[in-house]
Amino acid sequence: MIATNDPPRMPDNKHVEAGPAAGTENDPQGQVDVNAILAKYDKESIHREFRKPTATIIAVICVLFSLFHLYTAAFGAFPPQIQRSVHLAFALFLIFILYPATERGSRSFLPWTDILLASAGAWVCIYIIINYEAIVLDVDPPGPVDYAHALAAVLLLLEATRRVVGLPIAVVATVFLAYALFGEHLPGMVGHGGFSLRRILSHMYLTTEGIFGVPLGVSASFVFLFILFGSFLHSTGLGKFFIDLALAATGHRVGGPAKVAIVASGFFGTISGSSVANTVSTGAFTIPLMRSIGYRGAFAGAVEAAASTGGQIMPPVMGAAAFIMAQFLGMPYVDIAKAALIPAVLYYLSVGIMVHMEALRMNLQAIPASRLPRVGKVLREGGHLLIPIAVLVWLLSTGFTPYMAAFACILTTVAVTGTVSFAVRIIGAKRNNELVSKALHLAAAELGTTVWKSMESGARAGLAVAAACACTGLVIGVVTLTGIGLKLANGIVTLSGGIFFLTLLLTMAASIILGMGLPTTAKYIILATIATPAIQSFGVPALAAHLFIMYFGILADVTPPVALCAYAAAGIAKAGPNETGFTALKLAGAGFIIPYIFCYNPGLILINTTWPEVVFYVATAVMGIFSLAVAVVGYWRTHIPSAQRILLLAGACGLITPGLLSDLCGLAILAFVYLMQTLRLKKSRGKNRRSGCLNPTGDKAENGL
Repeated sequence: MIATNDPPRMPDNKHVEAGPAAGTENDPQGQVDVNAILAKYDKESIHREFRKPTATIIAVICVLFSLFHLYTAAFGAFPPQIQRSVHLAFALFLIFILYPATERGSRSFLPWTDILLASAGAWVCIYIIINYEAIVLDVDPPGPVDYAHALAAVLLLLEATRRVVGLPIAVVATVFLAYALFGEHLPGMVGHGGFSLRRILSHMYLTTEGIFGVPLGVSASFVFLFILFGSFLHSTGLGKFFIDLALAATGHRVGGPAKVAIVASGFFGTISGSSVANTVSTGAFTIPLMRSIGYRGAFAGAVEAAASTGGQIMPPVMGAAAFIMAQFLGMPYVDIAKAALIPAVLYYLSVGIMVHMEALRMNLQAIPASRLPRVGKVLREGGHLLIPIAVLVWLLSTGFTPYMAAFACILTTVAVTGTVSFAVRIIGAKRNNELVSKALHLAAAELGTTVWKSMESGARAGLAVAAACACTGLVIGVVTLTGIGLKLANGIVTLSGGIFFLTLLLTMAASIILGMGLPTTAKYIILATIATPAIQSFGVPALAAHLFIMYFGILADVTPPVALCAYAAAGIAKAGPNETGFTALKLAGAGFIIPYIFCYNPGLILINTTWPEVVFYVATAVMGIFSLAVAVVGYWRTHIPSAQRILLLAGACGLITPGLLSDLCGLAILAFVYLMQTLRLKKSRGKNRRSGCLNPTGDKAENGL
């Protein structure tokens, strides 16, 4: 997972005119403020901005935060509780300094109360470090001072999480804590024997089962390093390179701008852990571009939202949840990335097919090649930016831990950026007959500034993940203390009547509902604890069960009534939020089916299968995805009548469901509809020739998905 808190920037592309510009008749209200949209839908972006010297002091603290993690990556991590305590101390201090108590709070003034809270947040973590040996060796039973620090730590963590992540996750953690305290009064299987406040506080603060548990441990190790890696990549201009490359590769094709959005968002999503940030960053360019060739605003926004949401399931770098999954399952991260690759490609293929068919149906044109950059030129000018990602893939595939791979890739990014910067400066100096020493000095200063800003922005980007992981540690602590996780899993199975499909359906609903209020990391951790045992009880492999809940937690970002990605895209497209949300839901339809496929047929995620079987599974899944896509759009070679669309949906289910008979039925339906499409097309062309109409399909251009 890589994320940045930097405000999205419009790509500086000189080749393509980005559609309806500000103040034109197509966009009379002027250019949208993408930063305002990001602030509206992304809690992390609402932070204070200070002037010097305060800004300098905070920058130094952020850089120290990053340097701590670089040091431990190079020379080895400290014992778990110390490593996690230092990590959380930095995070809590910076959160209270940077994030106001309310959205309407001052963005430039720092009240003394927040300074006090920041100091207290750091101190309750430092207290663990000072008393580390006594806590680990359990020399004496906890005393009043320990309990006071534990209570302060819980309250401070809840408030910090509310500020940087949002209220829902703080409410969920509070409900779980209340259950631990008062659950003995509940009837039936949900009740427990009862725990005192002291027992709960001790469990949450003085052990590695609560605040300082596995989720925070993952954040304090390789997740932060990947966030830092993403910050370094962002500073090199990789986002602009991805958009330029997508333009060069797909802009000249039918519906080119929409395909640019899909490719660019897929690329950018691999280095962005935030679906909303991905939507706003790439959408600021791609959405106006789509509108410029005739796409409706709602459809343009929906394409960007659906494509950006898929970034967290696209290897090689996925969301933070994937790294936590590796820790929960005790398996290498690279195995999770391999398993997620085919489903992710199928998801993007589905969105791409829908976009293509929609462009054909509306007879939308491509971008003229004269307005597009050339692939060769783009690669020559920015191909070096792909080196760190290539190194990452190589290191992960050869057995390096994500921890070391991320550290090595940060160094690689600095080395590549520095080498190119020095080379450009030297060549420029020789051409202009300037002093090489002066050019080297400028290049060194430029590199130093880039490294400093990357470490500062990386530290800021890691705050929300640290808070979310620590806060969900409270939930995990309650689960391990009370055993509620197993009870809830049994409840899901009981409620479904022991029917596997209904169990998956209920788990999907829980994942989406939680996903509407919680960040991906938090919802994954909670559901991995309380829901995956229900799925696994039917013999589903653990990896398939965990990927299932992660998928639906991510897809909540395009699921109304709280579809944050779609709403952010609607703000840029100046379209209706609900219309954009439901259109994005249709475009992301394959994402709601693929998890069921690999739960019924784990071979799709490379579990207990052979390569010939994988090829067969992928081939039938691709045909099923195609059938689903054309059914949703309502267009293939020509307009598809409603009855045939229903048949195609049935055929998609047949092709997607494992089994030779269902595959044959699906293929038969697909062949039948193709034949009907061919006959309809010939009939339309015959009518057109007789009437002199030049429209090759005979269909009226329709406006929407």
